[in-house]
Amino acid sequence: MLSNIGVPGLILIILFALIVFGPKRLPELGRSMGKTLKEFKSATKGLTGDEETVEVSATTAAATVKPTEDMGENIIHTESKVSNE
Repeated sequence: MLSNIGVPGLILIILFALIVFGPKRLPELGRSMGKTLKEFKSATKGLTGDEETVEVSATTAAATVKPTEDMGENIIHTESKVSNE
């Protein structure tokens, strides 16, 4: 999509932005766009990190259950905890 613009088109876009926003406002807009992109990247990294954390905590919780415990009692206790919440 942007490959058809070329150098003259890019210069035209920059001149248009300069006319519309002015020379004082362009650096502010650039900074705000940079901060927005940085926050977006950190938020998307946080989303992917959360999924990994949930998987790890579920694996850890499953590994901590003692095999000698009666599984029927665990199910009953789990159901009562869920119904209380």
